[in-house]
Amino acid sequence: MAQYGFYFDQTACIGCKTCQIACRDKNNLYNVGEILRDVETIEEGEFPNVRYYSISRSCNHCEMPMCMANCSTGAITKDEDTGVVIIDEEMCIGCKNCVEACPYGEPIYLEETGVVTKCDSCIKLREKGEQPACVAACPLRALDFGDLDELRAKYGDDLVSDIKGLPSSSETTPSLLIKARDVALVS
Repeated sequence: MAQYGFYFDQTACIGCKTCQIACRDKNNLYNVGEILRDVETIEEGEFPNVRYYSISRSCNHCEMPMCMANCSTGAITKDEDTGVVIIDEEMCIGCKNCVEACPYGEPIYLEETGVVTKCDSCIKLREKGEQPACVAACPLRALDFGDLDELRAKYGDDLVSDIKGLPSSSETTPSLLIKARDVALVS
């Protein structure tokens, strides 16, 4: 089985949040706190030696998803062809076990519907041959999505999954490849 995931070029990201807005718009998420892709800017140092970097995060469609392992109803599965982690909202009972289990804090509970949702990598768009909304919207092309082996071949071998501001990749083996800024690298 192939494993699909996101590529994030941190050296190109300016933290504009266009990807975040595109995701919210595509998924009709307008209430405070309802975010499936989040852009965070992290600052280090003191004036005049301040450095910063941005992280664009969503579900990492992990190889070993803690959300799926902790779902009491089996509503969370991995797509057999792509490895993408999916929530069947019809089966979800809103217990929030998956929300609490994810070290990345990515599944979100929707108060209005009483169920949990998360990034599905815009499956319906991809079925039409399009990219996920966040990828298509990025003005600096800092995001991409696809087969991880193909992304590695396209973007090089210097990609990492561990950077400051994210949990250790050893917890869930996230399907996330990052071209990291030097300030964000884990020493």
